[in-house]
Amino acid sequence: MSALTETFELRNGVKIPKVGFGTWQIPDGEVTYSSVKNALAAGYRHIDTAWQYGNEASVGKAIRDSKIPRDQIFVTTKLPAKSKTYADSLHFFEESIQNLGLDYVDLFLIHAPWPWDEMGADYSKENVEVWRAMEEIYKSGRAKAIGISNFNVQDQKNILEHCDIEPMVNQLQYYIGYTEPGNVRFAKQSGMLVEAFSPLATGYLLHNQEVGDIAKNNHVSVAQLAIKYCLQHNILPLPKAINPAHIEENTHLDFVIPDEDMETLDSLVDTAPGEDHNE
Repeated sequence: MSALTETFELRNGVKIPKVGFGTWQIPDGEVTYSSVKNALAAGYRHIDTAWQYGNEASVGKAIRDSKIPRDQIFVTTKLPAKSKTYADSLHFFEESIQNLGLDYVDLFLIHAPWPWDEMGADYSKENVEVWRAMEEIYKSGRAKAIGISNFNVQDQKNILEHCDIEPMVNQLQYYIGYTEPGNVRFAKQSGMLVEAFSPLATGYLLHNQEVGDIAKNNHVSVAQLAIKYCLQHNILPLPKAINPAHIEENTHLDFVIPDEDMETLDSLVDTAPGEDHNE
């Protein structure tokens, strides 16, 4: 069994493949369609998209055209960050379902605790209403699991203090040299699975000399090392790639990063100058 088909178990018993294929910043149309099609052919069974990415339709078409049984592919999408009312949240979920052309998603996340153009603003009250919609969607069976993304400790606490159904996932920015320790620790202690978006720091990590040297010593690529680093911290990585060779290469994770290398990687900071952070 490979990391692509091994699973984590969410708090509600739903099983989620340990590595997902991310589609952030992949243009809609043929590029997204081919990337997802190639990822599925390479063995990925977990695809991550979002309303905000504008590529749900191409993701859904690739999934449908793959002829892989629907229950064998784990599909995640996300509520747009600008959606901060109960009614809007139900509306945007319907849009995503229609875009994807699927009857249900396996995981539905609040993309951020604030609209993107108001990063860091306090939307605590609104997020409680949004979470009420998320719970309704979950109870309908059209999202097999629900969760959050980009939520810091205070935003996580706000949901946990006002929910009937606790979030099952927190998707955070996480890569070698930027691991959000406080947010990750709180999420894990609260029973959430942490997912890592941008585990390659949108490519910036590939140019880091220290990381490159450790990858070379382990006879793997920087991308493989970065993905495995997440897994060895029990974090679910969501690598993105467009090149079919890179998509394939990133599936080869049958190695172990030695403890001493993990300690070195854990000690690194500022490994990807130029990468934006949601702070």
